[in-house]
Amino acid sequence: MQTHELRTNRLLLRNWKDDDIAPFIAMGLDERVMNYFPSLQREEQSREFIRKIKEGFDERGWGLWAAQELVGSDFIGFIGIKPILEEFPVTSIQSPLVEIGWRLRAESWNKGFATEGALASLQFGFDTLKLKEIISFTSLLNAPSIRVMQKIGMKRDMAGDFDHPRVSEGSELRRHLLFRITKEDGKQTNLHTPDLQEHRKAIS
Repeated sequence: MQTHELRTNRLLLRNWKDDDIAPFIAMGLDERVMNYFPSLQREEQSREFIRKIKEGFDERGWGLWAAQELVGSDFIGFIGIKPILEEFPVTSIQSPLVEIGWRLRAESWNKGFATEGALASLQFGFDTLKLKEIISFTSLLNAPSIRVMQKIGMKRDMAGDFDHPRVSEGSELRRHLLFRITKEDGKQTNLHTPDLQEHRKAIS
């Protein structure tokens, strides 16, 4: 099995390292980062989250990459794509179900990193994995993530909006908006970034 890494103008998207654990735990306990989640992410939850991501890399060679700035080599969060393995409340999506997502530390917001990394992830999904469609979803209150989805060419599927089953009834965060992008949509957006480099490393 080989793991894929993506390099853009400013970012390296790579597999996770032990050094990423502490800053990711801090992100999960940061109220700014977790503002659109039902609760903060405790240390054990963050460790389990990373464990599952690394397990996915071992199985597929790609997933939610750890995002690192090329200048300074700082870990800033994660950006990437991953298969949806659990039951999903929307049935009108082409199989396989693959979602794109990101979560960045507050200090790295408003610099275009999420958009840059997401565009590279979409290009990888369509060009390398030959996916036909990629989706994303978030709380209707999460305006920052919605803006990124729109910037990378995703279109809202209003008929696909849903109440997230893992968010309690009555929570203002329960209603989620569904966004989608097909490979054809991507051709009409500026998905092809000439500066994107893809690397593969052997996994022992």
